[in-house]
Amino acid sequence: MGGRVMPPQPTGAIPHHLDHLVFATPDLPTAVASLEEAIGVRATPGGRHPGRGTRNYLISFSDTSYLEIIGPDDEAEADASDGSTEAKPFGLNELDEPVLRGWAVHPADLDEAAVAARRAGADLGDPWPVSRRTPEGTLLRWRLASRHPAPFDGVVPFLIDWGQTAHPASSGLPAARLESLTLRHTNPAAATHVLTALGVDLPVAAGRPGLTAVVSGPKGSIVLS
Repeated sequence: MGGRVMPPQPTGAIPHHLDHLVFATPDLPTAVASLEEAIGVRATPGGRHPGRGTRNYLISFSDTSYLEIIGPDDEAEADASDGSTEAKPFGLNELDEPVLRGWAVHPADLDEAAVAARRAGADLGDPWPVSRRTPEGTLLRWRLASRHPAPFDGVVPFLIDWGQTAHPASSGLPAARLESLTLRHTNPAAATHVLTALGVDLPVAAGRPGLTAVVSGPKGSIVLS
């Protein structure tokens, strides 16, 4: 499932304004079941994304951060008006297996952060509104600054502002622990420059672009990459 079971690892650097990690998969039920088998935590349904042809499941890391497992919305596949025939976010149309595709931070000022990222070399676009309904029917609204393909192969985070909406992680989600988050890129200096502009104090190692997270639960730990 894009990860392997392993013994618990030492806690690494985790940005204090981390919002969520994005674990993208072409098969949501299988990814959710595999993660539960590995760490002993069952992700809960988050909701559908109207117009995008996707839905997600969530596990919290804290009251302000979580793991998003996102994949195709099977209920929308037959409804072209829902966007299911369009290119899905995080490259879901091209995925053959799960992958840790990206991550988000919640800056103090989304608009200022988007400008800072652009000036530093990562154009995340202008902030735009997004919404989804929870399985209980509650409408959640937030703003994003995000592009696809993602600048720096997703190593640079996209930006999110929940505004007046309660953070999803604060609603009693099943909980796991984020032990560490590591970043790699072929141009670590340039990627680090953007992170610094966003106030993210996280090193970037030289190597094939990607993210690696160690997530643990009562049953054990898993590496997502």
